[in-house]
Amino acid sequence: MRKINQSVKLVFSLLFLVAVNFNTDAQVTQGASVEGITEYSLKNGLKILLFPDNSAQTITVNITYMVGSRHEGYGEKGMAHLLEHMVFKGTPNHPNIPEELSSHGARPNGTTWYDRTNYFETFNATDENLEWALDLEADRMVNSYIAKKDLESEFSVVRNEFESGENSPTGVLMEKVISSAYLWHNYGNSTIGNRSDIERVPIENLQAFYKKYYRPDNAILMVTGKFDKDKTLELIEKKFSGIKNPDTPLRDIPTIEPAQDGEKRVSLSRVGDLQIVSALYHTPAGSHEDAAALAIAEEILTNEPSGRLYKALVDGKKSSGIWSFTPFTKEPSFFYINVDVPSDKSLAEAEKTLLGTLDGLAKNPVTAEEVNRAKANIGKQIDQIFRNSSYLGTYMSEFIGAGDWRLAFIFRDRIENMTADKVNAAIQRYLINTNRTVGNFVPSKKPIRVEIEHTENIGDLVANYKGKEALDAGEVFDVSYENIQNRLQTGTLSKSNIEYGFINKDNRGKTVRVNFTMRTGNVDQLMNKGRLANYTARMLNKGTKTNSRQDIEDKLSALKSSVYFSGNNGRVYAYVTSTEDDLMATLALMTDMLKNPTFDATELEKLKTQDLASLEESKNEPQSVVSRQIGLLNNNFPKGHPNYTMTYDEEVAAIKAVTVDAVKAYYKDFYGISDNASVVAIGNLDEQKLKDYFEKEYGSFKNNKPYTEIANPYKANKPANEQILTPDKKNAFTLGILSFEASQYDDDYAALQVAGEIFGGGFLNSRIATRLRQQDGVSYGAGGNVGVDGDPKDKNSSMYVYAIYNPENAAKVQQGFREEIARFIKDGITQEELTNVVNGWVQEQNVSRAKDNELATTVGNNMYYDRDMNFQKDIEAKVKALTVDDVNKVIKQYFKEFDKWSVVNGGDFENPEIKNKSEKVD
Repeated sequence: MRKINQSVKLVFSLLFLVAVNFNTDAQVTQGASVEGITEYSLKNGLKILLFPDNSAQTITVNITYMVGSRHEGYGEKGMAHLLEHMVFKGTPNHPNIPEELSSHGARPNGTTWYDRTNYFETFNATDENLEWALDLEADRMVNSYIAKKDLESEFSVVRNEFESGENSPTGVLMEKVISSAYLWHNYGNSTIGNRSDIERVPIENLQAFYKKYYRPDNAILMVTGKFDKDKTLELIEKKFSGIKNPDTPLRDIPTIEPAQDGEKRVSLSRVGDLQIVSALYHTPAGSHEDAAALAIAEEILTNEPSGRLYKALVDGKKSSGIWSFTPFTKEPSFFYINVDVPSDKSLAEAEKTLLGTLDGLAKNPVTAEEVNRAKANIGKQIDQIFRNSSYLGTYMSEFIGAGDWRLAFIFRDRIENMTADKVNAAIQRYLINTNRTVGNFVPSKKPIRVEIEHTENIGDLVANYKGKEALDAGEVFDVSYENIQNRLQTGTLSKSNIEYGFINKDNRGKTVRVNFTMRTGNVDQLMNKGRLANYTARMLNKGTKTNSRQDIEDKLSALKSSVYFSGNNGRVYAYVTSTEDDLMATLALMTDMLKNPTFDATELEKLKTQDLASLEESKNEPQSVVSRQIGLLNNNFPKGHPNYTMTYDEEVAAIKAVTVDAVKAYYKDFYGISDNASVVAIGNLDEQKLKDYFEKEYGSFKNNKPYTEIANPYKANKPANEQILTPDKKNAFTLGILSFEASQYDDDYAALQVAGEIFGGGFLNSRIATRLRQQDGVSYGAGGNVGVDGDPKDKNSSMYVYAIYNPENAAKVQQGFREEIARFIKDGITQEELTNVVNGWVQEQNVSRAKDNELATTVGNNMYYDRDMNFQKDIEAKVKALTVDDVNKVIKQYFKEFDKWSVVNGGDFENPEIKNKSEKVD
């Protein structure tokens, strides 16, 4: 649940503001209003942000507390994150929060970062769900148990999460570099915390931390989606207005980090294969104007393929890939760059190129063309995120933590108004060697120091901000099966032979989703093709006869649209996200990539290098080696078959064997329309225009290889319980699978879905998660599920269990799996479990149908299997009609004792003490 480090280049937008009283007799006061978001406040200090979006059909409730790892004191490292876990343990009125979240079909989580902690749940838009979610957040604001018994189990779960990060050299190096860059400020401490603090924190300290920071005047509640504004405000007032703040006021006194006065260096030595060089520069807070300038600089440096560092390192064949991120923080931040260097390349040469390119910016400043391209790229990301209200509800936490939610729009506006002169000035100020952390102390007679000031008076900055015109709200779309089927226009285009499914609906921001699929060939024709299908699809956006790779990216940014391709075994998938006005131009670009690719040799080598580096990095990672071994254990196909599972060495050889000529030959043989192609489009669209376009562009784009799906019939799994040593990995991973014969067309499918959710699904609420995480406290991540084949012929289905844990807990994990599976078979489920899971499952289906990308996949699958939405409707009816006996019957029929499963365990089991414990398992 910890927030993963990521670039905060992606931001969003909003507008218009006037401060008036909402109700002079009530406790709610209206404040700023910007681009559809309106702020309110209660007398107890709770701020409220409402963003109605009738087209969403879901609601997201997100509460942000202004407390993160920055606020932790001596002996408290990791306390904010540990507390995030504990707040899911329940309250007197909500004693089993994971069960409630699952029963309401919610998509929840909590995240902790430097300046804030947030909790959110996205759910089907009903009055009952909204009242429940608001009641939950109000109750756990002040009534969470934070009990000693929960801490005793949860601290080891958090320690397990800590150890998961310790498995990654990339993550550990980043942590060391960030820590070395800061002398005093808490941004130098990882949010996950210090191991000893995690293990030894007294419950009284955690309770005091909770009472100090979880309070109305330190929180902002945001509700986005389909809801009635007035009713929601009344509900919020009812649930939250009676909560009182502690008598002690909060004081946020920042630690001023002194200027760095020389380059620093960090060296890390661990087991691994991929080399890494990184660099960090101190930068200003997110609210500072230079933060936008540096976001542009970061894009100019690291963008793929136009970035200067990308060109110098990846195109220059010194690196397999680069990435970067800059946290949007309340206090002065940092810019971090990571460079992956395969073992057959020189780390010293990569570092020299990295630092040389950065230092060379002084004599080779960025150009207006580069700035405009970066602005377009970031602008596209901003635009796409802002059109999705559920994303906006959670991402806004970054800006709330940084000082004010309106910073999101101010940052966006600053990006749009940025100039090359301002970017170069920021580069000259911050991207200098004495402000950098990569290694060694370098003496200097005249050191250059960067004093980075704290931003003052954010309130004055945002006070009169008005924003831009809000996007169109869209229609209230009924996600019932009947309405979707009635709105769905289907058929087959006569000339191109493409099957289509169109749903014309008015989306917020006039967005459109298009999925285009081509299928050709049979198993004999696809034998011994290795990785060609994958690489051919991935090369499509790397340049065409009329557009270079850079042209494609620039045009998509200008259109604020995205086109992605993937391919496997004769199938090619194109995914398009655009708007009503720009859809046809985006489809034209997609078509150019599909019909006129150049397959540049240099671009292919870059892809291969990246994949080989990724393989190299993962070959000692427990999750990777375990997952591969599970596939190898149950490999039912000969080498060269499209479904054959490769060993590590075979996959390396297959990647190296890919050539431009082979890719071109695969393209010639398998691209084009044969007898099986489909297009699904949902959103603001002109159906006839789409039909005409695909007829015109693909009527002559033919392929003479009819499609026959590659059979993958059911075969029983091989019982096993193997152990693989992964030295120097502080986390272990166990995965088990059990195959069975069934399909989604079987009468048992509905009961299997419910059984799978109770067994290993849900939100921290399954039998497996409750045992290994909530009860035993040995695993941060544990669960499982049942996957039922959609093909009525193959009926190749399987269930799985997994756990991530410390190697010393291997025996406990095995015991937990063994006992819970046996108990599940013997005792079955309870009526309470059935009621909660059925309710949650039904509501989760509503949420899925409300999301255009998921609905498009459902429509596409239905077209492929010659069915309609009544198929899903009938399954839901069967799920609702299930009894405890129905579910228990399929559990006894399909579930088997743990000894019948294929189980692989990966971890550092070489320590004698650990090994002795793990040997008891078998």
